[in-house]
Amino acid sequence: MTMRIKFTLLFLVTVLLSACSSHPENLRQCGTVSGYLEPDSHANLYRVVVTHLNGKPVISKPNYWLKPGHYQFTLAELIDNPRLKVALSARKTKKLDIDVVTNEQYHLAAQFNIDRQYTGNNSGYWEPVIWKKETLACELPVSLQE
Repeated sequence: MTMRIKFTLLFLVTVLLSACSSHPENLRQCGTVSGYLEPDSHANLYRVVVTHLNGKPVISKPNYWLKPGHYQFTLAELIDNPRLKVALSARKTKKLDIDVVTNEQYHLAAQFNIDRQYTGNNSGYWEPVIWKKETLACELPVSLQE
């Protein structure tokens, strides 16, 4: 191989590798999923507890700082309303998929469906929702940059 071809190949490999490398500022980008705010019960919104994140059990906490991407949250509702007449066995967890975007905060809630009287084992009385979304500067803590 001629020197010119070797140089050209080396240059192309260098360009390709640098394009694939992650920049440090991109490693710290994140969004936040939160469950600490008390939603408006007058709007039939109630708090939830996160039980699983992407199928893995978690200890519920107020905020989840996450790299941008798709996540699945498993939630348990905390509906405290005298109109709730379902059996305890109907109070099951539900899943909510969220596409986390950099510098966005998503507030979780349980939407209590009051369109009709839910009784017995009918789990259709609630749905997990994002009740509030706002811009929030987020930088992933170094300890979470895996």
